[in-house]
Amino acid sequence: MHDTEKLRQSILAQVAEYYRQAHQTQPFIPGETAVSYAGRVYDEQEMQNMVNAVLDFWLTAGPYTQQFEQKLGKFLGIREVVPTNSGSSANLLAVTTLRSLKLKNRLLPGDEVIVPASSFPTTVNPIIQNQLTPVFIDSRLGDYNLDVSQLETAVSPRSRALMFAHTLGNPADMDAVMAFVKKHDLFLIEDTCDALGSRWDGKLVGTFGHLATLSFFPAHHITMGEGGAVYTNSPKLAKIARAVRDWGRDCWCGYEYPVNGKCGIRFEREIPGVPGYYDHRYYYTEIGYNLKITDPQAAMGLAQLDKLPDFIASRKRNFAYLYEGLRQFEEFLHLPTWDAKADVSWFAFPLLVRDEAPFMRHELTRFLEQNRVQTRLVFAGNILRQPAYQEIVHRQVSDLAVADQIMRGAFFVGVFPGLDTSRMDYMIETFGKFFKQL
Repeated sequence: MHDTEKLRQSILAQVAEYYRQAHQTQPFIPGETAVSYAGRVYDEQEMQNMVNAVLDFWLTAGPYTQQFEQKLGKFLGIREVVPTNSGSSANLLAVTTLRSLKLKNRLLPGDEVIVPASSFPTTVNPIIQNQLTPVFIDSRLGDYNLDVSQLETAVSPRSRALMFAHTLGNPADMDAVMAFVKKHDLFLIEDTCDALGSRWDGKLVGTFGHLATLSFFPAHHITMGEGGAVYTNSPKLAKIARAVRDWGRDCWCGYEYPVNGKCGIRFEREIPGVPGYYDHRYYYTEIGYNLKITDPQAAMGLAQLDKLPDFIASRKRNFAYLYEGLRQFEEFLHLPTWDAKADVSWFAFPLLVRDEAPFMRHELTRFLEQNRVQTRLVFAGNILRQPAYQEIVHRQVSDLAVADQIMRGAFFVGVFPGLDTSRMDYMIETFGKFFKQL
């Protein structure tokens, strides 16, 4: 073993020891330790992988990124994975891909994209940023997904796509969705940022549509700190997505390929009106950005993927435990619902304060937070009521009453793998204390 390799192994051993001394989970103290709604769950392997990448000094996407693409693709059973620097960037990349000049049926300015009004902002924002028109439909109480009964009402001659998230990991009615998009020949983008591992009728969500997206923010099923991905079974869409992600550059060769590129014609590209040949590395076929991840991020992601099956099982187990514990409060709270065909890899546990309850949501969530139980709202609620969206060009097909109700009364608590029974028992007890004082 070379001296540098011995030194590397010594460093990695010390990283593992540092993890054990500085990062292992501390004992839970009720009322003092925060019961988080989400959080990163990791061990020494993530830290060692990241240090390994740093020692190799890959500062952008490199060998770990290639391994991550392959491993995630294998888990998803999908052909193409395009990592990005965030889930929001993944959504932007997915929509922008469908605007490419390389697609004969590409989306054009003013084309309509159907989307639920109750959405995370960055599910909607790429539609606006790409000069498309969002058409807002309502959601359903209980599962908080798009109301499929409003899809036909939303269709117009300009309808070209449907984009939605599987809310908090709970799969939408994909039977109805797929029948609808096939009937009207629409593009489908599935935002699965909260739903990695969820299935509809045995099939992973995200594998139904033309494109799907993921987020690897610390709150999600696996994390890179920041990060995301677009995935698809279409090599053509993946090639466009990679070009858009990489500044709009047509060349996709990595630096490990020969000087003349993997294609062998790096220096044989022609641009009309420009004499001679143009280096393919600077040949741009898309309006793009730099949305790549770094190799230390991918190194962390690889270790997280090893834990993913256990993470999913923990989320399901924690959800079931909380469901049983919170059923006693149904007088005040709507508990979540899911379809019989849904096998849910839950991101969180959604709750809705009933309109007839003798308190408002903020009173309950404030009490929970003051007692160290973290809560979060169901994202933007009715996004059209948010200040940034007051003047956007859009259509809506109903009064969006459920989106308003979600905005008024919905919130969620955690089910992530970092929760144990003592934390969940404390959470349930804290709910009980609030209701006893009414």
